[in-house]
Order: sequence, then C-alpha cells, then structure tokens
Amino acid sequence: MKKPLIIVSVTNDVATDQRIKRFCRTLHEAGYEILVTGRLLPGSLPVGDRPYRVRRIRHWFNRGALFYAEYNIRLFIFLLSSGHDILHSNDLDTLPANYLASRLRKKTLVYDSHEYFTEVPELISRPGVKKIWETIEKFIFPRLGHTITVSDSIASAYSEKYGKEPCVIRNVPERETFGGTVSRSKYGLPEGRKLVILQGTGINRDRGAEEAVHAMEYIDNTVLVIAGRGDILPRLAAQVEKSHMLRDRVIFIHPLPYRELMQLTAICDAGLSLDKDTNLNYRYSLPNKLFDYISAGIPVVASPLPEVRKIIEKYNTGLVINDHSPSEIAGKIKSVLDKPGHYWKENLQKAARELNWDMEKHKLLDIYSRLKPESV
Repeated sequence: MKKPLIIVSVTNDVATDQRIKRFCRTLHEAGYEILVTGRLLPGSLPVGDRPYRVRRIRHWFNRGALFYAEYNIRLFIFLLSSGHDILHSNDLDTLPANYLASRLRKKTLVYDSHEYFTEVPELISRPGVKKIWETIEKFIFPRLGHTITVSDSIASAYSEKYGKEPCVIRNVPERETFGGTVSRSKYGLPEGRKLVILQGTGINRDRGAEEAVHAMEYIDNTVLVIAGRGDILPRLAAQVEKSHMLRDRVIFIHPLPYRELMQLTAICDAGLSLDKDTNLNYRYSLPNKLFDYISAGIPVVASPLPEVRKIIEKYNTGLVINDHSPSEIAGKIKSVLDKPGHYWKENLQKAARELNWDMEKHKLLDIYSRLKPESV
C-alpha cells in the first residue's frame, strides 16, 4: 500500500530547525512519506542523514518582499506539480502557496505557526508590511481546518481573533543523552570557572544579549558563552574585544549542529533566556532554549514572560529576573550559581521527564490520525 506523502515547507535552511526534524521523524515513523522543502543559504550546515527526503534550493532574493514573492511563487508551482496527499505549512510566510495549492488540488492542509508572526519586531516597525501579512492571515486562517502553534498564549490570541484555537505542541527536545561530556578545551573554555550559556539561532536585538554581556562586569570567576547566530553578535563581539574586563569573561562560539550544541550546554552551569517583552510575539513565546537547558540539566535565569515564568515556577528550575538591568541579571546569575550543584538537580530531572518529545508527540499523531484527504 502506498504511503501518504506529506510535503513540509519552511523558509529556513532545514538544518537547524529541530521542530521540523522532530515532526518529520515522528510522522515518518508513523508510516508517512515525508518531503521537506526549504532553502539553501550561504553557510548552511548539512542536513545530515535523515530517513526522509529534504529539498533545498537557492533563491535569487533572500530578503524582503521580492524574496517572499519568489519563494511562494516557486513553492506554489512545485506543489501543483507534486503528488502530495497532505501539505504541512510552517509559519505565515509559507502559507499563501500552501493554501492555494491545497485548494486547487483539493488536498489536506495543516498549518503550524511557530510564532505570533504578525507581531514579530520586524513587522511592528513596518506597519505597511505588517498590514499585508495581517490581511493574508485574516483571509486564510479562518478557513483552515487543522492548526498548530507553540504556546498557550499564542493559541489564545488566535482564538480571540478568529474564534479558532490551534492545538499547542511545544518545542520540547528529545528525551535522550547527547553522547557524553566534552572537554572545555574543545571550545577554548577555561578550566576552574563557572560557565553560563546563552544559545540560539536568533540572538537579535531585544533578546537580552547586550545586557547579559554587561552583566559579566559584575561577576567574577565566570564566563558567558554565547553560542549561535544573530544580528546583534558582531557588535557585541567588537565591544567585548575593546574591553579588557570582558575579553576573558565572554566567549563567542559559532553555530553548532544540535547534538554538539547540547553537549556544550550540558557542561555549563546555567543557561540564560532573556527575551524582552517589547512585542506580543516575544511576550507570548516559549523559547526552545528554555527546554534545551532543562534537558541538559542546567538551571535557568529567565525574563518574566508569562509562558516562561509558568515553566520556571512550576518546576522550580531557576530564577526569574525583575528587570533587564545588567546588575539585576548578574545578581540572579550569582544566586543560581551560589546554590550547591545538587540543589537544582532533582527539579530539573523531574521537568525533563515531563517536558520532552516522547510526552508531546502524541498531540501531533492525534491530529494526523484524524485527517481526511478531502479536508482542508
């Protein structure tokens, strides 16, 4: 019997998208054929061995209106000519092509909103562009039959706007070990000092990275490890290079494959999740890194966003800052690090047993078990 084909579309390069990787592997194991289509960018990491197909293409344009137009036109043409049974659209920027193709081909469409797209900071500062995306969402979202998102707050926001509440599937990691410990020397990290990590693929403005760097001026015998990529990092690296105090207190590490990133995270003593409440997307977010820190067994210093605070306080896995002043962040880091090693261990282990993909994936499987080919 032929396996149903799901085409999963994203605008990223697939390689670092752990949500896509988990979703696709779970659906593959459930008996579906999977094809992921994304982009190939300069500096894209290899996708590695996967039990399903991955299609990555280069685009003529890589940002702005021309990119989104090119992406959706090319994706629409591809989807019309493919023999798919189900389309899985990730985020609003892939939805126009998916929606049109699903209507014309009379195929099932599942929409997964990874963030509160119309409230991201890049759109808040550009009201004309924001209005375009809001119009697209307002037209399509009420017509969707199967919707998913990443947090209760985003689901409630969609429910208020459109009278339709998505299923919440959180960005929790696999329940697994990550190949044992690694040496600090592999990453140029000093021995005998505490390590605090800030990781992510979008370390941008208003993510708390600037304040985290300044906080290190108040903390002795501790190194801040910033691992990942983001538009604020070149400026921070230049700032650190100019400061004699910070030069040996802040270390930048280029983007790593996920398993290696988790190995690095596991040798640190605490993790930072400091996104600011400057827009609704950040306010309602439930960052991947929060769950990665818990999975790696390290306590968290976090900003007081409602979804983040709920996790931290429910499981007692760290401390929440009162504001984003460097002195406040430094104080919370020191309070976390001053606790003996075993203080957080039991709580982190309990949280990791509950906040993992084995516990979360049944929601995805339940959605797909109820799909019908004619439904949209």
